[in-house]
Amino acid sequence: MTISVGDRIPEINLTTMTNEGPVPVSFSDLFQNKRVALFAVPGAFTPTCSQEHLPGFVNLAQQLSDKGIDTVACVSVNDVFVMDAWGKNQGADGKVLMLADGNGEFTAALGLELDASGFGMGTRSQRFSLVANDGVVEILNVEEGGFEVSSCEYMLEQI
Repeated sequence: MTISVGDRIPEINLTTMTNEGPVPVSFSDLFQNKRVALFAVPGAFTPTCSQEHLPGFVNLAQQLSDKGIDTVACVSVNDVFVMDAWGKNQGADGKVLMLADGNGEFTAALGLELDASGFGMGTRSQRFSLVANDGVVEILNVEEGGFEVSSCEYMLEQI
């Protein structure tokens, strides 16, 4: 079942890179008492993700903050080392929290998996964005193909 507006985000750890190395990010670390803009991409360093999706959130992170977003986070079914390198490559540090869903458990719990095996990528995440308030989804935008409704610009119109 796919997550919907009004549903609670599943309590599954993700991983981020710190100066001390990889660390788990729990549900409470990320969502408790916070309003979070979370977006997911099929893969780090892939064309649309690197040229449009992540840059939009990096460039407009302050506007999200101005509208009451406490944390902007990007998740992908990639390992933490790839997500860290991609974030550094894209200038995300201090603007977008880069989160690895290395085994795809978080993505599966949301019901937003994408079978990208035809492209040699295995199971990935669908492209989506959401806003969660204290862990409850208040806005959800899932792409049907292409790139439009999961963009930061689209989200800013909704907040």
